[in-house]
Amino acid sequence: MEKISIKRIYAPYDPKDGFRILVDRLWPRGMKRENARVDQWMKEVAPSTELRTWFGHDPAKWDEFKKRYRKELQENNAMDTLISFVKEKDHITLLYGAKDEKHNQAVVLADFIVEHGFSNS
Repeated sequence: MEKISIKRIYAPYDPKDGFRILVDRLWPRGMKRENARVDQWMKEVAPSTELRTWFGHDPAKWDEFKKRYRKELQENNAMDTLISFVKEKDHITLLYGAKDEKHNQAVVLADFIVEHGFSNS
């Protein structure tokens, strides 16, 4: 099993999710905190408000969004905390609220972590 999964926060909880980290800057609409089963909310690693607003989940902007978000991640001190969770936990699930399962920040974030070798520890 992969060490990192991504999952829409509205999907049913599964114990196999491991340590669940919400990576949205805003709390997902209609989701009660007690139902979310979130272990850690890391809004600091989410895209900046400016980038999120510009992207607007438009698949036509996906490639540019990935490039800009990766740049933000490289300069983001909160990544140290996220990486420590990846290293400490057997499995983590990055949770997001977007409807689009292919074009969201959790996809970029998981790829970024794997590409930088943080998921192998």
